Amino acid sequence: MDMYNLAAAQLREIVTAAIKAAADKGELPQAQLPDFIIETPADVSHGDFATNAAMAGARVFRMPPFKIAKAITDNIELTDTLFARVETAGPGFINFFLGAGFYSGVIEDIIKNPESCGSSDYGRGERVMVEFVSANPTGPMHMGNARGGALGDCLAAVLDKAGYNAYREFYVNDAGNQIEKFANSLEARYLQIYRGDEIEFPEDGYQGTDITELAREYSEQNGDALLEKSPEERKRALVDFALPKNIARMQADMAAYRIKYDKWFFESTLHESGEVKAVVDLLTEKGLTYEQDGAIWYKNKEVLTEKLLKQGKTQEYIDNLELKDDVLIRQNGNPTYFAADIAYHKNKFDRGFTTLIDIWGADHHGHVMRMKGAMDAIGYDGDRLNVVLMQLVKLVRNGELVKMSKRTGKAIQLHDLLEEVPVDSARFLFNTREANTQMDFDLDLAVAQDNQNPVYYVQYAHARICSIFRALEKDGITLRKCSSEELALLTAPEEKELISYLALYTNEIISAAKDYDPTKITRYVTKLATLFHKFYNACRVKGDDEALTQARLALCESVRTVIKNVLTMFNISCPDSM
Repeated sequence: MDMYNLAAAQLREIVTAAIKAAADKGELPQAQLPDFIIETPADVSHGDFATNAAMAGARVFRMPPFKIAKAITDNIELTDTLFARVETAGPGFINFFLGAGFYSGVIEDIIKNPESCGSSDYGRGERVMVEFVSANPTGPMHMGNARGGALGDCLAAVLDKAGYNAYREFYVNDAGNQIEKFANSLEARYLQIYRGDEIEFPEDGYQGTDITELAREYSEQNGDALLEKSPEERKRALVDFALPKNIARMQADMAAYRIKYDKWFFESTLHESGEVKAVVDLLTEKGLTYEQDGAIWYKNKEVLTEKLLKQGKTQEYIDNLELKDDVLIRQNGNPTYFAADIAYHKNKFDRGFTTLIDIWGADHHGHVMRMKGAMDAIGYDGDRLNVVLMQLVKLVRNGELVKMSKRTGKAIQLHDLLEEVPVDSARFLFNTREANTQMDFDLDLAVAQDNQNPVYYVQYAHARICSIFRALEKDGITLRKCSSEELALLTAPEEKELISYLALYTNEIISAAKDYDPTKITRYVTKLATLFHKFYNACRVKGDDEALTQARLALCESVRTVIKNVLTMFNISCPDSM
Protein backbone atom coordinates (compact mmCIF):
# COMPACT_ATOMS: atom_id res chain seq x y z
CA MET A 1 0.00 0.00 0.00
CA ASP A 2 1.32 3.49 -0.85
CA MET A 3 2.00 5.95 1.97
CA TYR A 4 -1.05 8.14 1.33
CA ASN A 5 -3.53 5.26 1.58
CA LEU A 6 -1.53 3.72 4.42
CA ALA A 7 -1.88 6.97 6.37
CA ALA A 8 -5.61 7.23 5.57
CA ALA A 9 -6.23 3.63 6.64
CA GLN A 10 -4.24 4.10 9.84
CA LEU A 11 -6.11 7.31 10.57
CA ARG A 12 -9.44 5.51 10.33
CA GLU A 13 -8.19 2.98 12.88
CA ILE A 14 -6.97 5.79 15.17
CA VAL A 15 -10.32 7.62 15.07
CA THR A 16 -12.30 4.39 15.53
CA ALA A 17 -10.16 3.45 18.55
CA ALA A 18 -10.56 6.95 20.05
CA ILE A 19 -14.38 6.80 19.75
CA LYS A 20 -14.44 3.41 21.47
CA ALA A 21 -12.10 4.63 24.21
CA ALA A 22 -14.26 7.74 24.82
CA ALA A 23 -17.36 5.54 25.05
CA ASP A 24 -15.64 3.15 27.49
CA LYS A 25 -14.79 6.14 29.72
CA GLY A 26 -18.36 7.45 29.55
CA GLU A 27 -17.30 10.56 27.62
CA LEU A 28 -19.49 9.41 24.73
CA PRO A 29 -22.64 7.27 24.94
CA GLN A 30 -22.36 3.60 24.07
CA ALA A 31 -23.78 3.48 20.54
CA GLN A 32 -23.12 2.07 17.09
CA LEU A 33 -20.10 3.67 15.44
CA PRO A 34 -21.15 6.35 12.94
CA ASP A 35 -20.08 6.15 9.29
CA PHE A 36 -17.44 8.83 8.78
CA ILE A 37 -15.07 9.89 6.05
CA ILE A 38 -11.36 10.63 5.92
CA GLU A 39 -10.56 13.32 3.36
CA THR A 40 -7.90 15.76 2.23
CA PRO A 41 -8.84 19.39 2.98
CA ALA A 42 -8.76 21.80 0.04
CA ASP A 43 -6.74 24.22 2.19
CA VAL A 44 -3.58 22.53 3.50
CA SER A 45 -3.40 25.03 6.36
CA HIS A 46 -6.39 23.12 7.79
CA GLY A 47 -4.34 19.94 7.93
CA ASP A 48 -3.24 17.12 5.65
CA PHE A 49 -6.23 14.95 6.53
CA ALA A 50 -9.59 15.68 8.12
CA THR A 51 -12.52 13.64 9.39
CA ASN A 52 -16.18 14.47 9.87
CA ALA A 53 -16.56 11.77 12.57
CA ALA A 54 -17.85 14.29 15.16
CA MET A 55 -20.57 15.69 12.90
CA ALA A 56 -21.47 12.25 11.56
CA GLY A 57 -21.91 11.08 15.18
CA ALA A 58 -24.17 13.95 16.30
CA ARG A 59 -27.39 12.01 15.71
CA VAL A 60 -26.04 8.74 17.14
CA PHE A 61 -24.51 10.27 20.28
CA ARG A 62 -27.13 13.02 20.70
CA MET A 63 -24.42 15.57 21.45
CA PRO A 64 -23.13 18.75 19.76
CA PRO A 65 -20.39 17.94 17.22
CA PHE A 66 -17.78 20.16 18.95
CA LYS A 67 -18.21 18.17 22.21
CA ILE A 68 -17.90 14.87 20.30
CA ALA A 69 -14.78 16.22 18.57
CA LYS A 70 -13.20 17.05 21.94
CA ALA A 71 -14.03 13.62 23.33
CA ILE A 72 -12.45 11.98 20.28
CA THR A 73 -9.29 14.11 20.25
CA ASP A 74 -8.81 13.66 24.01
CA ASN A 75 -8.56 9.93 23.38
CA ILE A 76 -6.40 9.96 20.26
CA GLU A 77 -2.93 8.54 20.69
CA LEU A 78 -0.47 9.50 17.97
CA THR A 79 2.26 7.03 18.81
CA ASP A 80 3.31 6.57 15.18
CA THR A 81 5.52 9.11 13.39
CA LEU A 82 3.05 9.25 10.47
CA PHE A 83 1.12 12.02 12.26
CA ALA A 84 2.54 14.97 14.16
CA ARG A 85 -0.56 16.50 15.74
CA VAL A 86 -4.36 16.75 15.73
CA GLU A 87 -6.62 19.78 16.06
CA THR A 88 -10.35 20.53 16.11
CA ALA A 89 -11.83 23.28 13.99
CA GLY A 90 -15.15 24.97 13.29
CA PRO A 91 -18.31 23.08 14.21
CA GLY A 92 -16.50 19.80 14.78
CA PHE A 93 -13.97 19.02 12.11
CA ILE A 94 -10.94 17.10 13.30
CA ASN A 95 -7.76 17.90 11.38
CA PHE A 96 -4.56 15.86 11.31
CA PHE A 97 -1.09 17.03 10.37
CA LEU A 98 1.40 14.57 8.93
CA GLY A 99 4.66 13.81 10.66
CA ALA A 100 8.21 13.03 9.64
CA GLY A 101 7.50 9.32 9.29
CA PHE A 102 5.05 9.97 6.48
CA TYR A 103 7.37 12.22 4.47
CA SER A 104 10.35 9.91 4.77
CA GLY A 105 8.16 6.91 3.99
CA VAL A 106 6.97 8.43 0.69
CA ILE A 107 10.54 8.88 -0.55
CA GLU A 108 11.70 5.49 0.71
CA ASP A 109 8.78 3.76 -0.99
CA ILE A 110 9.37 5.42 -4.40
CA ILE A 111 13.12 4.78 -4.38
CA LYS A 112 12.60 1.18 -3.32
CA ASN A 113 9.96 0.51 -6.03
CA PRO A 114 10.76 2.77 -9.01
CA GLU A 115 9.08 0.63 -11.66
CA SER A 116 5.91 -0.13 -9.72
CA CYS A 117 5.28 3.20 -8.03
CA GLY A 118 1.76 4.34 -8.77
CA SER A 119 0.61 0.76 -9.36
CA SER A 120 -2.17 -0.83 -7.35
CA ASP A 121 -4.49 -3.83 -7.37
CA TYR A 122 -7.58 -1.62 -7.45
CA GLY A 123 -8.88 -3.26 -10.64
CA ARG A 124 -8.22 -6.78 -9.30
CA GLY A 125 -7.20 -8.03 -12.74
CA GLU A 126 -10.60 -7.42 -14.33
CA ARG A 127 -10.51 -7.88 -18.11
CA VAL A 128 -11.43 -4.58 -19.73
CA MET A 129 -11.73 -4.04 -23.47
CA VAL A 130 -10.85 -0.56 -24.72
CA GLU A 131 -11.95 -0.08 -28.32
CA PHE A 132 -10.77 3.15 -29.84
CA VAL A 133 -10.18 4.95 -33.15
CA SER A 134 -11.89 2.21 -35.25
CA ALA A 135 -11.71 4.55 -38.24
CA ASN A 136 -13.59 3.83 -41.42
CA PRO A 137 -11.07 2.07 -43.73
CA THR A 138 -12.43 3.81 -46.81
CA GLY A 139 -10.24 6.90 -46.34
CA PRO A 140 -7.39 8.52 -44.38
CA MET A 141 -7.58 9.06 -40.63
CA HIS A 142 -8.52 12.54 -39.41
CA MET A 143 -8.00 14.75 -36.34
CA GLY A 144 -10.76 13.04 -34.39
CA ASN A 145 -8.87 9.77 -34.82
CA ALA A 146 -5.69 11.50 -33.61
CA ARG A 147 -7.41 12.61 -30.42
CA GLY A 148 -9.18 9.28 -29.92
CA GLY A 149 -5.93 7.38 -30.41
CA ALA A 150 -4.09 9.32 -27.72
CA LEU A 151 -7.01 9.18 -25.28
CA GLY A 152 -7.72 5.49 -25.82
CA ASP A 153 -4.14 4.29 -25.62
CA CYS A 154 -3.36 6.33 -22.52
CA LEU A 155 -6.63 5.28 -20.86
CA ALA A 156 -5.68 1.64 -21.39
CA ALA A 157 -2.26 2.37 -19.85
CA VAL A 158 -3.90 3.98 -16.81
CA LEU A 159 -6.23 1.00 -16.40
CA ASP A 160 -3.27 -1.40 -16.48
CA LYS A 161 -1.49 0.73 -13.87
CA ALA A 162 -4.58 0.64 -11.65
CA GLY A 163 -4.60 -3.15 -11.65
CA TYR A 164 -6.98 -3.89 -14.52
CA ASN A 165 -6.10 -6.14 -17.45
CA ALA A 166 -6.71 -3.76 -20.35
CA TYR A 167 -7.00 -4.96 -23.94
CA ARG A 168 -6.72 -2.59 -26.91
CA GLU A 169 -8.82 -3.25 -29.99
CA PHE A 170 -9.42 -1.57 -33.36
CA TYR A 171 -12.71 -2.45 -35.09
CA VAL A 172 -12.32 -2.38 -38.88
CA ASN A 173 -15.60 -1.71 -40.71
CA ASP A 174 -14.66 -3.74 -43.78
CA ALA A 175 -18.23 -4.77 -44.62
CA GLY A 176 -21.62 -3.21 -45.15
CA ASN A 177 -22.87 0.02 -46.65
CA GLN A 178 -19.64 2.02 -46.47
CA ILE A 179 -17.77 -0.67 -48.40
CA GLU A 180 -20.49 -0.57 -51.07
CA LYS A 181 -20.02 3.20 -51.35
CA PHE A 182 -16.24 2.67 -51.43
CA ALA A 183 -16.64 0.18 -54.29
CA ASN A 184 -18.98 2.46 -56.26
CA SER A 185 -16.61 5.42 -55.77
CA LEU A 186 -13.56 3.43 -56.91
CA GLU A 187 -15.40 2.07 -59.93
CA ALA A 188 -16.51 5.54 -61.03
CA ARG A 189 -12.98 6.99 -60.74
CA TYR A 190 -11.52 3.98 -62.56
CA LEU A 191 -13.98 4.28 -65.43
CA GLN A 192 -13.42 8.04 -65.64
CA ILE A 193 -9.77 7.37 -66.42
CA TYR A 194 -10.86 5.74 -69.70
CA ARG A 195 -14.23 7.29 -70.45
CA GLY A 196 -13.93 10.76 -68.96
CA ASP A 197 -16.86 12.84 -67.87
CA GLU A 198 -19.44 10.56 -69.46
CA ILE A 199 -19.16 8.55 -66.23
CA GLU A 200 -21.14 10.20 -63.45
CA PHE A 201 -19.79 10.05 -59.92
CA PRO A 202 -22.29 8.69 -57.34
CA GLU A 203 -24.00 11.43 -55.34
CA ASP A 204 -23.23 9.68 -52.05
CA GLY A 205 -19.73 8.60 -53.14
CA TYR A 206 -16.47 9.36 -51.33
CA GLN A 207 -15.10 12.57 -52.85
CA GLY A 208 -11.57 12.40 -51.44
CA THR A 209 -8.55 12.57 -53.74
CA ASP A 210 -7.37 9.31 -52.16
CA ILE A 211 -10.11 7.48 -54.11
CA THR A 212 -8.84 8.95 -57.38
CA GLU A 213 -5.25 8.05 -56.47
CA LEU A 214 -6.19 4.45 -55.67
CA ALA A 215 -8.10 4.04 -58.94
CA ARG A 216 -5.18 5.53 -60.89
CA GLU A 217 -2.71 3.26 -59.08
CA TYR A 218 -4.78 0.20 -59.99
CA SER A 219 -4.94 1.35 -63.60
CA GLU A 220 -1.17 1.92 -63.80
CA GLN A 221 -0.52 -1.59 -62.48
CA ASN A 222 -3.28 -3.51 -64.24
CA GLY A 223 -4.38 -1.43 -67.23
CA ASP A 224 -7.91 -1.43 -68.61
CA ALA A 225 -8.68 -5.12 -68.11
CA LEU A 226 -11.59 -4.32 -65.77
CA LEU A 227 -13.50 -2.54 -68.54
CA GLU A 228 -14.58 -5.93 -69.91
CA LYS A 229 -15.67 -7.25 -66.49
CA SER A 230 -19.14 -7.06 -64.99
CA PRO A 231 -19.74 -4.19 -62.52
CA GLU A 232 -19.73 -6.70 -59.63
CA GLU A 233 -16.40 -8.24 -60.67
CA ARG A 234 -14.91 -4.81 -61.35
CA LYS A 235 -15.91 -3.42 -57.97
CA ARG A 236 -14.72 -6.52 -56.13
CA ALA A 237 -11.29 -6.32 -57.85
CA LEU A 238 -10.93 -2.61 -56.99
CA VAL A 239 -11.93 -3.13 -53.34
CA ASP A 240 -9.62 -6.13 -53.00
CA PHE A 241 -6.80 -3.92 -54.29
CA ALA A 242 -7.59 -0.71 -52.39
CA LEU A 243 -8.91 -1.85 -49.00
CA PRO A 244 -5.76 -3.71 -47.87
CA LYS A 245 -3.71 -0.64 -48.83
CA ASN A 246 -5.91 1.62 -46.70
CA ILE A 247 -5.82 -0.77 -43.76
CA ALA A 248 -2.03 -1.10 -44.03
CA ARG A 249 -1.80 2.70 -44.06
CA MET A 250 -3.96 2.92 -40.94
CA GLN A 251 -1.81 0.33 -39.19
CA ALA A 252 1.34 2.23 -40.17
CA ASP A 253 -0.14 5.49 -38.86
CA MET A 254 -1.05 3.88 -35.54
CA ALA A 255 2.43 2.38 -35.24
CA ALA A 256 3.97 5.79 -35.92
CA TYR A 257 1.69 7.14 -33.20
CA ARG A 258 3.16 4.48 -30.85
CA ILE A 259 -0.13 2.64 -30.51
CA LYS A 260 0.01 -1.13 -30.49
CA TYR A 261 -3.31 -2.93 -30.58
CA ASP A 262 -3.85 -6.38 -29.15
CA LYS A 263 -6.21 -7.08 -32.03
CA TRP A 264 -7.46 -5.56 -35.28
CA PHE A 265 -10.96 -7.00 -35.41
CA PHE A 266 -12.59 -7.17 -38.85
CA GLU A 267 -16.35 -6.70 -39.15
CA SER A 268 -16.38 -9.09 -42.12
CA THR A 269 -15.56 -11.99 -39.77
CA LEU A 270 -18.86 -11.42 -37.94
CA HIS A 271 -20.75 -11.92 -41.20
CA GLU A 272 -18.65 -14.88 -42.32
CA SER A 273 -19.04 -16.66 -38.97
CA GLY A 274 -22.81 -16.15 -38.93
CA GLU A 275 -22.67 -14.08 -35.73
CA VAL A 276 -24.67 -11.20 -37.22
CA LYS A 277 -27.45 -13.53 -38.37
CA ALA A 278 -27.36 -15.33 -35.02
CA VAL A 279 -27.89 -12.14 -33.03
CA VAL A 280 -30.84 -11.14 -35.24
CA ASP A 281 -32.30 -14.65 -34.74
CA LEU A 282 -31.79 -14.31 -30.97
CA LEU A 283 -33.69 -11.02 -30.87
CA THR A 284 -36.43 -12.60 -32.99
CA GLU A 285 -36.70 -15.55 -30.57
CA LYS A 286 -37.14 -13.05 -27.74
CA GLY A 287 -40.01 -11.40 -29.61
CA LEU A 288 -38.05 -8.18 -30.13
CA THR A 289 -38.21 -7.94 -33.93
CA TYR A 290 -40.93 -7.52 -36.54
CA GLU A 291 -41.15 -7.34 -40.33
CA GLN A 292 -42.25 -4.20 -42.13
CA ASP A 293 -41.83 -3.09 -45.74
CA GLY A 294 -39.67 -6.14 -46.45
CA ALA A 295 -37.17 -5.28 -43.68
CA ILE A 296 -36.60 -6.73 -40.21
CA TRP A 297 -36.90 -4.15 -37.42
CA TYR A 298 -35.68 -4.19 -33.79
CA LYS A 299 -38.12 -3.00 -31.10
CA ASN A 300 -35.73 -0.40 -29.74
CA LYS A 301 -38.52 1.84 -28.42
CA GLU A 302 -40.10 -1.00 -26.42
CA VAL A 303 -36.77 -2.15 -24.94
CA LEU A 304 -35.61 1.32 -23.90
CA THR A 305 -39.00 2.37 -22.55
CA GLU A 306 -39.01 -0.65 -20.24
CA LYS A 307 -35.41 0.02 -19.16
CA LEU A 308 -36.05 3.70 -18.44
CA LEU A 309 -39.25 3.01 -16.50
CA LYS A 310 -37.31 0.60 -14.29
CA GLN A 311 -34.81 3.41 -13.69
CA GLY A 312 -37.64 5.59 -12.40
CA LYS A 313 -38.00 7.83 -15.46
CA THR A 314 -41.44 9.26 -16.17
CA GLN A 315 -43.41 8.49 -19.30
CA GLU A 316 -43.26 12.20 -20.17
CA TYR A 317 -39.45 12.08 -20.00
CA ILE A 318 -39.41 8.99 -22.24
CA ASP A 319 -41.84 10.53 -24.74
CA ASN A 320 -39.58 13.57 -25.08
CA LEU A 321 -36.72 11.29 -26.18
CA GLU A 322 -38.71 10.41 -29.31
CA LEU A 323 -37.39 6.85 -29.35
CA LYS A 324 -37.59 4.97 -32.63
CA ASP A 325 -37.19 1.38 -33.75
CA ASP A 326 -34.15 0.33 -35.81
CA VAL A 327 -33.73 -1.67 -39.00
CA LEU A 328 -31.60 -4.81 -38.56
CA ILE A 329 -31.96 -6.36 -42.02
CA ARG A 330 -32.66 -4.12 -45.03
CA GLN A 331 -35.13 -4.91 -47.81
CA ASN A 332 -32.25 -6.24 -49.93
CA GLY A 333 -31.39 -8.76 -47.22
CA ASN A 334 -28.20 -7.00 -46.08
CA PRO A 335 -27.66 -6.44 -42.35
CA THR A 336 -27.34 -2.85 -41.11
CA TYR A 337 -24.37 -1.42 -39.27
CA PHE A 338 -26.46 -1.54 -36.07
CA ALA A 339 -27.02 -5.31 -36.41
CA ALA A 340 -23.28 -5.88 -36.90
CA ASP A 341 -22.51 -3.61 -33.94
CA ILE A 342 -24.78 -5.63 -31.63
CA ALA A 343 -23.06 -8.82 -32.79
CA TYR A 344 -19.63 -7.24 -32.25
CA HIS A 345 -20.36 -6.15 -28.68
CA LYS A 346 -21.86 -9.56 -27.92
CA ASN A 347 -18.63 -11.05 -29.28
CA LYS A 348 -16.62 -8.89 -26.86
CA PHE A 349 -18.58 -10.12 -23.85
CA ASP A 350 -18.36 -13.71 -25.13
CA ARG A 351 -14.57 -13.40 -25.21
CA GLY A 352 -14.60 -12.89 -21.44
CA PHE A 353 -14.36 -9.11 -21.13
CA THR A 354 -16.47 -7.99 -18.19
CA THR A 355 -16.30 -4.24 -18.89
CA LEU A 356 -16.33 -2.67 -22.34
CA ILE A 357 -15.10 0.87 -22.98
CA ASP A 358 -15.73 2.45 -26.38
CA ILE A 359 -14.36 5.84 -27.40
CA TRP A 360 -16.73 7.41 -29.91
CA GLY A 361 -17.13 10.79 -31.53
CA ALA A 362 -19.75 13.01 -29.91
CA ASP A 363 -21.93 12.67 -33.03
CA HIS A 364 -22.62 9.07 -31.91
CA HIS A 365 -24.27 10.14 -28.63
CA GLY A 366 -27.69 8.95 -29.81
CA HIS A 367 -26.25 5.47 -30.39
CA VAL A 368 -25.14 4.98 -26.78
CA MET A 369 -28.52 4.27 -25.21
CA ARG A 370 -29.57 2.08 -28.15
CA MET A 371 -26.47 -0.10 -27.81
CA LYS A 372 -26.78 -0.40 -24.03
CA GLY A 373 -30.43 -1.39 -24.45
CA ALA A 374 -29.53 -3.94 -27.13
CA MET A 375 -27.04 -5.56 -24.75
CA ASP A 376 -29.79 -5.87 -22.12
CA ALA A 377 -32.12 -7.28 -24.79
CA ILE A 378 -29.78 -10.16 -25.69
CA GLY A 379 -29.15 -11.06 -22.05
CA TYR A 380 -26.04 -9.06 -21.14
CA ASP A 381 -25.64 -6.14 -18.76
CA GLY A 382 -25.82 -2.97 -20.84
CA ASP A 383 -24.39 -0.98 -17.95
CA ARG A 384 -21.12 -2.89 -18.41
CA LEU A 385 -20.75 -1.06 -21.72
CA ASN A 386 -19.27 2.39 -21.11
CA VAL A 387 -18.92 4.96 -23.86
CA VAL A 388 -16.53 7.91 -23.70
CA LEU A 389 -17.88 10.58 -26.05
CA MET A 390 -15.20 12.75 -27.60
CA GLN A 391 -15.75 16.27 -28.89
CA LEU A 392 -14.29 17.79 -32.05
CA VAL A 393 -10.73 18.99 -32.53
CA LYS A 394 -9.88 22.27 -34.23
CA LEU A 395 -6.35 22.86 -35.48
CA VAL A 396 -5.03 26.34 -34.76
CA ARG A 397 -1.92 28.16 -36.03
CA ASN A 398 -1.09 31.78 -35.18
CA GLY A 399 -4.48 31.95 -33.48
CA GLU A 400 -6.32 31.06 -36.69
CA LEU A 401 -8.20 27.94 -37.72
CA VAL A 402 -6.22 25.61 -40.00
CA LYS A 403 -7.95 23.18 -42.36
CA MET A 404 -5.41 22.54 -45.09
CA SER A 405 -1.91 21.13 -45.04
CA LYS A 406 0.77 23.56 -46.27
CA ARG A 407 2.65 20.70 -47.88
CA THR A 408 -0.17 18.92 -49.70
CA GLY A 409 -2.88 21.57 -49.94
CA LYS A 410 -5.38 18.96 -48.68
CA ALA A 411 -7.29 18.59 -45.44
CA ILE A 412 -4.88 17.73 -42.61
CA GLN A 413 -4.97 14.05 -41.72
CA LEU A 414 -3.36 12.12 -38.87
CA HIS A 415 -0.40 11.25 -41.12
CA ASP A 416 0.19 14.94 -41.90
CA LEU A 417 -0.06 15.88 -38.22
CA LEU A 418 2.59 13.36 -37.23
CA GLU A 419 4.93 14.69 -39.91
CA GLU A 420 4.60 18.19 -38.52
CA VAL A 421 4.23 17.62 -34.77
CA PRO A 422 6.44 15.43 -32.54
CA VAL A 423 4.62 12.29 -31.38
CA ASP A 424 5.47 13.21 -27.76
CA SER A 425 3.60 16.50 -28.13
CA ALA A 426 0.60 14.96 -29.88
CA ARG A 427 0.13 12.19 -27.30
CA PHE A 428 0.55 14.58 -24.37
CA LEU A 429 -1.45 17.55 -25.68
CA PHE A 430 -4.42 15.45 -26.73
CA ASN A 431 -4.52 14.26 -23.13
CA THR A 432 -4.64 17.74 -21.60
CA ARG A 433 -8.37 18.27 -22.22
CA GLU A 434 -11.16 15.93 -21.13
CA ALA A 435 -12.78 14.01 -23.97
CA ASN A 436 -16.14 15.74 -23.48
CA THR A 437 -14.70 19.22 -24.16
CA GLN A 438 -14.06 20.70 -27.58
CA MET A 439 -10.34 21.13 -28.17
CA ASP A 440 -8.22 23.66 -30.01
CA PHE A 441 -4.96 21.92 -30.89
CA ASP A 442 -2.31 24.65 -31.17
CA LEU A 443 0.22 23.62 -33.81
CA ASP A 444 2.66 26.36 -32.77
CA LEU A 445 2.53 25.23 -29.15
CA ALA A 446 2.97 21.57 -30.14
CA VAL A 447 6.34 22.25 -31.82
CA ALA A 448 7.55 24.88 -29.31
CA GLN A 449 10.63 23.92 -27.31
CA ASP A 450 9.91 26.06 -24.27
CA ASN A 451 7.99 25.86 -21.02
CA GLN A 452 4.74 26.94 -22.67
CA ASN A 453 4.59 23.48 -24.24
CA PRO A 454 3.35 21.18 -21.42
CA VAL A 455 5.23 18.08 -22.55
CA TYR A 456 8.47 20.05 -22.97
CA TYR A 457 7.92 21.54 -19.51
CA VAL A 458 7.57 18.09 -17.92
CA GLN A 459 10.45 16.57 -19.91
CA TYR A 460 12.63 19.55 -18.95
CA ALA A 461 11.97 18.91 -15.25
CA HIS A 462 13.22 15.35 -15.73
CA ALA A 463 16.26 16.53 -17.70
CA ARG A 464 17.00 19.20 -15.08
CA ILE A 465 17.10 16.59 -12.33
CA CYS A 466 19.45 14.47 -14.45
CA SER A 467 21.73 17.50 -14.88
CA ILE A 468 21.76 18.04 -11.09
CA PHE A 469 23.01 14.49 -10.61
CA ARG A 470 25.63 14.89 -13.34
CA ALA A 471 26.93 18.15 -11.83
CA LEU A 472 27.20 16.69 -8.33
CA GLU A 473 28.87 13.58 -9.68
CA LYS A 474 31.70 15.79 -10.94
CA ASP A 475 32.12 16.92 -7.33
CA GLY A 476 32.24 13.32 -6.18
CA ILE A 477 28.72 13.37 -4.73
CA THR A 478 26.39 10.49 -5.62
CA LEU A 479 23.10 9.41 -4.11
CA ARG A 480 23.37 6.92 -1.29
CA LYS A 481 20.68 5.29 0.81
CA CYS A 482 19.31 7.72 3.37
CA SER A 483 18.06 6.83 6.84
CA SER A 484 14.58 7.88 7.97
CA GLU A 485 16.24 10.37 10.32
CA GLU A 486 18.12 11.97 7.41
CA LEU A 487 14.98 12.18 5.30
CA ALA A 488 13.25 13.82 8.27
CA LEU A 489 15.51 16.83 7.62
CA LEU A 490 13.26 17.76 4.70
CA THR A 491 11.11 20.24 6.60
CA ALA A 492 10.98 23.29 4.30
CA PRO A 493 7.41 24.09 3.13
CA GLU A 494 8.42 23.51 -0.51
CA GLU A 495 9.87 20.11 0.39
CA LYS A 496 6.82 18.99 2.34
CA GLU A 497 4.45 20.22 -0.36
CA LEU A 498 6.39 18.34 -3.03
CA ILE A 499 6.51 15.12 -1.01
CA SER A 500 2.79 15.32 -0.19
CA TYR A 501 2.06 15.64 -3.89
CA LEU A 502 4.25 12.66 -4.73
CA ALA A 503 2.19 10.67 -2.23
CA LEU A 504 -0.97 11.31 -4.27
CA TYR A 505 0.32 9.56 -7.40
CA THR A 506 -1.32 6.16 -6.82
CA ASN A 507 -4.65 7.75 -5.94
CA GLU A 508 -4.51 9.93 -9.06
CA ILE A 509 -4.01 6.80 -11.18
CA ILE A 510 -6.99 5.11 -9.52
CA SER A 511 -9.13 8.24 -9.95
CA ALA A 512 -8.20 8.47 -13.64
CA ALA A 513 -9.07 4.78 -14.12
CA LYS A 514 -12.42 5.12 -12.31
CA ASP A 515 -13.42 8.16 -14.37
CA TYR A 516 -11.95 6.89 -17.67
CA ASP A 517 -10.00 10.15 -17.78
CA PRO A 518 -6.24 9.93 -18.48
CA THR A 519 -6.06 13.75 -18.63
CA LYS A 520 -5.93 13.67 -14.83
CA ILE A 521 -2.44 12.20 -15.09
CA THR A 522 -1.07 14.79 -17.52
CA ARG A 523 -2.36 17.48 -15.16
CA TYR A 524 -0.81 15.65 -12.22
CA VAL A 525 2.64 15.35 -13.77
CA THR A 526 2.57 18.96 -15.00
CA LYS A 527 1.85 20.20 -11.49
CA LEU A 528 4.55 17.87 -10.15
CA ALA A 529 7.05 19.56 -12.46
CA THR A 530 5.87 22.96 -11.22
CA LEU A 531 6.30 21.96 -7.58
CA PHE A 532 9.75 20.59 -8.34
CA HIS A 533 10.88 23.87 -9.92
CA LYS A 534 9.45 25.70 -6.88
CA PHE A 535 11.42 23.43 -4.53
CA TYR A 536 14.60 23.76 -6.60
CA ASN A 537 14.42 27.55 -6.57
CA ALA A 538 13.86 27.64 -2.79
CA CYS A 539 16.16 24.86 -1.57
CA ARG A 540 19.78 24.45 -2.60
CA VAL A 541 20.43 20.76 -3.21
CA LYS A 542 24.17 20.88 -2.51
CA GLY A 543 24.95 22.37 0.89
CA ASP A 544 27.37 22.12 3.80
CA ASP A 545 25.22 19.56 5.58
CA GLU A 546 26.01 16.24 3.87
CA ALA A 547 22.94 14.51 5.32
CA LEU A 548 20.61 17.25 4.08
CA THR A 549 22.27 17.16 0.64
CA GLN A 550 21.62 13.43 0.45
CA ALA A 551 18.01 13.86 1.61
CA ARG A 552 17.40 16.46 -1.08
CA LEU A 553 19.04 14.23 -3.67
CA ALA A 554 16.67 11.46 -2.60
CA LEU A 555 13.75 13.83 -3.09
CA CYS A 556 15.04 14.75 -6.56
CA GLU A 557 15.37 11.08 -7.40
CA SER A 558 11.76 10.46 -6.29
CA VAL A 559 10.45 13.22 -8.53
CA ARG A 560 12.57 12.00 -11.45
CA THR A 561 11.20 8.48 -10.92
CA VAL A 562 7.54 9.54 -10.94
CA ILE A 563 7.95 11.78 -14.00
CA LYS A 564 9.66 8.96 -15.87
CA ASN A 565 6.99 6.56 -14.66
CA VAL A 566 4.19 8.73 -16.09
CA LEU A 567 5.90 9.48 -19.41
CA THR A 568 6.86 5.85 -19.93
CA MET A 569 3.31 4.75 -19.13
CA PHE A 570 2.02 7.14 -21.80
CA ASN A 571 4.70 6.06 -24.30
CA ILE A 572 6.30 9.51 -24.30
CA SER A 573 10.07 9.87 -24.37
CA CYS A 574 11.90 10.91 -21.24
CA PRO A 575 15.18 12.65 -22.20
CA ASP A 576 18.09 12.97 -19.76
CA SER A 577 19.21 16.26 -21.30
CA MET A 578 17.55 19.02 -23.33
